[in-house]
Amino acid sequence: MGKIIIAGLGPGNEGDMTLAVREALQSADVVVGYQYYFQFIKPFVRDDCECVDTGMKKERQRAEQAFELAAQGKTVVVISSGDAGIYGMTPLIYEMQRHQAAADIEVSSIPGISAFQKAASLLGAPIGHDLCIISLSDLMTPWEVIERRIKAAATGDFVTAVYNPKSHGRYWQLYRLQELFLQERSAETPVGYVRQAGRDDEEVKITTLGTFDPEDVDMFTVVLIGNSQSYIADGHIITPRGYYRSENSDVSSEKLGASIMIESFRTISGELRNKDYPLDHKWALLHAIHTTADFDMENILYTDEGAVEALYNKVRTGALKTIVTDVTMVTSGIRKGALQRLGVEAKCYLSDPRVAQMAEEKGITRTQAGIRLAVEEHPDALFAFGNAPTALMELCELIRKGKAHPAGIIAAPVGFVHVRESKHMVKPFREIPKIIVEGRKGGSNLAATLCNAILTFDDAAQLKPGRDL
Repeated sequence: MGKIIIAGLGPGNEGDMTLAVREALQSADVVVGYQYYFQFIKPFVRDDCECVDTGMKKERQRAEQAFELAAQGKTVVVISSGDAGIYGMTPLIYEMQRHQAAADIEVSSIPGISAFQKAASLLGAPIGHDLCIISLSDLMTPWEVIERRIKAAATGDFVTAVYNPKSHGRYWQLYRLQELFLQERSAETPVGYVRQAGRDDEEVKITTLGTFDPEDVDMFTVVLIGNSQSYIADGHIITPRGYYRSENSDVSSEKLGASIMIESFRTISGELRNKDYPLDHKWALLHAIHTTADFDMENILYTDEGAVEALYNKVRTGALKTIVTDVTMVTSGIRKGALQRLGVEAKCYLSDPRVAQMAEEKGITRTQAGIRLAVEEHPDALFAFGNAPTALMELCELIRKGKAHPAGIIAAPVGFVHVRESKHMVKPFREIPKIIVEGRKGGSNLAATLCNAILTFDDAAQLKPGRDL
């Protein structure tokens, strides 16, 4: 009995064909394949080698012919472009061997460079991390199954290679894939696509998921979509593996803690419903979710446009020197290193002996009295509330009377009485940058972490793909 060797020719040029494939072609008595690919193998087959063309889309007949010839004692090489094991002839040959009970015919396969690998090399380094490959051809696979796989790839943050993106009859599927990916990935996600990779009319293009135009793609194109860490630099797509971070194992504990937090933020970012929040809102949102593990923050965290960045700039330039909190737990949660580095003081007046006296004399709560004292001494502070709605309401009254003009307000009191109303009272002050946890939710930990988001906004750039931790 003869044998069958399934060989992947690579993308279509001599330089990308492996030595093992060339040797297999040299040993062949017969080569079976689609005629178009015979031009690529001519230099490597013997003069007496027979080339059998089974025609386009005749894969089953091709396999049957190979077994018939092998049964005559011949060495048969079945050729596919790329890697024959990826949407190629290899699975079919092995299935046919089992169904025909042709165990006496030796079957082996030799891998080739797949189209997605060749495309990746031309695009830079887009497949440096976990990846998957999806074909949009529904000839053999129902579209419902393909769509489930697309959703899984997008949700799982896989680098994704797309085969068979379009044909004359399949014009809408790539649009649907783009739509599904945009539900899970940022519009800035890098996308690269290569037409006729490795051949004379090769075309290489790089864009983003949001600007990618499916009309620029045809059946000879492979599309590669990056993951949340992929970025474009110097005309290449790069998906980092993380080697730079792993080499910096001797960093200080503070820096290590910060890098771990950034990694947590990136994980949270990948699970957000909306991938394209403005960076300063997103920075506050990630802090809020990181502190509470509550993704409802995506629905209830409100920030004025540019509020986080504006408040950070006030801190950076020295215009904001004081943070006033309603309770000591908020003050305790603000990062001491950041306060010291930026020259900012965090104060809570609750333990000031004047507070108890004022509260008793005026018949108000201690937190209200604390805010009154704070406004007298620091009317232009950043005020952060994580516990007492009455304190927040007191500040609103003082603003209306012209006694307070805060640099900003963090409104995150928690509870069931006057909590919602206190937050509604803050919103009309349009000239004051505000961060509000809407509804009943809030807490000292939230108010503190939102202060930290402001103090560390310069670190937010690390969320952008390609930035070192």
